[in-house]
Amino acid sequence: MSTLTEPTAVHAADAHDLIRVVGARQNNLKDVSVEIPKRRLTVFTGVSGSGKSSLVFGTIAAESQRMINETYSAFVQGFMPSLARPDVDVLEGLTTAIIVDQERMGANPRSTVGTATDVNAMLRILFSRRGEPALGSPNAYSFNMPSVSASGAITVERGAGTKAEKVTFTRLGGMCPRCEGMGSVNDIDLTALYDDSKSLADGALTVPGYSMDGWYGRIFAGAGLPMDKPLAKYTKKELHTLLHAEPTKVKVEGVNLTYEGLIPKIQKSMLSKDVEAMQPHVRRFVERAVTFETCPDCDGTRLSAEALSSTIRGKNIADLCRMQISDLAAWLRELDDPSVAPLLAGLQHTLDSFVEIGLGYLSLDRPAGTLSGGEAQRTKMIRHLGSSLTDVTYVFDEPTIGLHPHDIQRMNDLLLRLRDKGNTVLVVEHKPETIAIADHVVDLGPGAGSDGGEVVFEGSVEGLRSSGTLTGRHLGDRVALKAEARASTGALEIRGARQNNLRGVDVDIPTGVLTVVTGVAGSGKSSLIHGNLAGRDGVVVVDQSAIRGSRRSNPATYTGLLEPVRKAFAKANGVKPALFSANSEGACPTCNGAGVIYTDLGVMATVESTCEECEGKRFQTAVLEYRLGGKDIAEVLAMSVAEAEEFFGSGDARTPAAHAILDRLADVGLGYLTLGQPLTTLSGGERQRLKLATRMAEKGGVYVLDEPTTGLHLADVENLLGLLDRLVDSGTTVIVIEHHQAVMAHADWIVDLGPGAGSDGGRVVFDGVPADLVAARSTVTGQHLAEYVGS
Repeated sequence: MSTLTEPTAVHAADAHDLIRVVGARQNNLKDVSVEIPKRRLTVFTGVSGSGKSSLVFGTIAAESQRMINETYSAFVQGFMPSLARPDVDVLEGLTTAIIVDQERMGANPRSTVGTATDVNAMLRILFSRRGEPALGSPNAYSFNMPSVSASGAITVERGAGTKAEKVTFTRLGGMCPRCEGMGSVNDIDLTALYDDSKSLADGALTVPGYSMDGWYGRIFAGAGLPMDKPLAKYTKKELHTLLHAEPTKVKVEGVNLTYEGLIPKIQKSMLSKDVEAMQPHVRRFVERAVTFETCPDCDGTRLSAEALSSTIRGKNIADLCRMQISDLAAWLRELDDPSVAPLLAGLQHTLDSFVEIGLGYLSLDRPAGTLSGGEAQRTKMIRHLGSSLTDVTYVFDEPTIGLHPHDIQRMNDLLLRLRDKGNTVLVVEHKPETIAIADHVVDLGPGAGSDGGEVVFEGSVEGLRSSGTLTGRHLGDRVALKAEARASTGALEIRGARQNNLRGVDVDIPTGVLTVVTGVAGSGKSSLIHGNLAGRDGVVVVDQSAIRGSRRSNPATYTGLLEPVRKAFAKANGVKPALFSANSEGACPTCNGAGVIYTDLGVMATVESTCEECEGKRFQTAVLEYRLGGKDIAEVLAMSVAEAEEFFGSGDARTPAAHAILDRLADVGLGYLTLGQPLTTLSGGERQRLKLATRMAEKGGVYVLDEPTTGLHLADVENLLGLLDRLVDSGTTVIVIEHHQAVMAHADWIVDLGPGAGSDGGRVVFDGVPADLVAARSTVTGQHLAEYVGS
């Protein structure tokens, strides 16, 4: 028997060790060509808007997903989202891409952390096997499953004859019948639905979307309601028909339609959705008209009395879902039952992954829609940690967002573990701690928007440091502690704060200075500030909730800039302002003001083509003949913020109201953004700063900013600190919830919460100037800040 001692030749299949991109032109990319090593960790850096997401998500991941979708049958593809081919010449070496992004988890109010990660499903099986008293199948413990019972006669054939037998059928579900598994019951304030001094024809209904000019007016008339009679004079029957009528068929102008009372209609169309996912005007109506209270029957557990009566070692399934995940993991470890050992092992592995990833402070009954972007991303990661898949491409969008420096090390370990299993890991990131662990770095720039879209460096982290690019120059940036902090002018008192995990916190937030609230993720920062300061007079909150807008929305419409611009055009030309709106009278009739025409090809991808009539300008030809300062409205919308700031600042086009808005956009670092760019194409960092610029117009003595460094490049953090200083120097109190050490070091005052997360947090562990926090090193934040400033 002989053994091979000479090395075998490299197999042809092992030679494919690169992802090659040639000639990528997606969004602002300028014929980008790059080679990315497989089975390595590659970090993509560059300022916001430099093209990182366009390359990683819009080109590599999008093409991978599109090609996988094409392997399904045409029938299946008909139910899948249509994906257009990215604008790129060559893509080679692609593997299956799994995107782990910052999108918030489901807007369904029935979705919880437990249901989103399948932990609830495993717990239900555990209770169906070991719960006392036993209730039957796992459905008996599900708050999404109602109890059903039925009885009736069936016909049984036996031999030559038939016999009628009575049968009773019962299926036990775990849904609380009072709140239908929602955990809360709602009460609608009728005075917010209508003005009873008016008639329907006069606009008595104040519910968004219920205009009497369209079909609603005809349906109400078809249902027999008097349209010209004030609601105050309605009979009981008429008022009942208006508010509570069951769905009934009505014939309106020869068309069969369904009429339903106002309240059941609102409950189905609005109250079945998560409030956070609603359009702003609908959300304002719901918050004004509807009060939500904890269900008195199930005490918010969503479960029926039968489901709550079944226990394991004295705890029912709601008790376990209410526990902090780290505590639940410890409780399950004490449960030694060989008959369900594989199930317990699976549960423990998933719960340990939560703790390992820094989410041990959550509970399974936490609504999924309330998780922050960073928490949602880490929750999605959990299902991939135990996956047997290898040789796939994992794509992460700033996985360190919302993480304290203490937790970033954990995240780095997880990224390296995914790589070491034989996967390609692509990470879009700004934090130097994560850039430092990269095997390969691709730096895009040199600037943002039209000034970006090029690869300015490709190689190792050490090579990046000495490359001279914007990222390379700022990689070692350190903000020094202030020699002397500003003196406060007073204090905002918070007393006995007990929201979520807070433990009767008493703290004074100084006014007239820059205060930074810190602590590990889940320590209670947001609960303390949003729960006790938001809503006070003069307090303006800029949080992390997503901007809601269609593909017609752009920075000009979102900030209100278009209003003074339209008026200026109208005044200069002696015509109506509505002509200068692509969503109104001035819209190109062919594309309805969209600038592009969408052609739906059924099971194939929707094709988007520039409108030939207006050439993508969105306006009628006649409208483009009107000019202001020598430019038409389409040319103005094609300007960058910086160009428009100069244009509206002087000369014939001088418009102070527009100039003030553009000044604020430039202040937050969005000078490169195009006024007419669709909001849907903006990066996360750009959307955050756009919102900040908009809220700065509101009159308020106190600004609360929730992690304003989200998505900011290292070079832009310095600009942000300058903006915060200008706000404070103008007499404003600025309170920042933040993890970034540069912002902590620059603060006048720090409130540090902890010492841990969840039940281990909720206390103020430090309250004072940053220099004292660094000197004491008594908290996790103090230790990391001391390391950062080199003390």
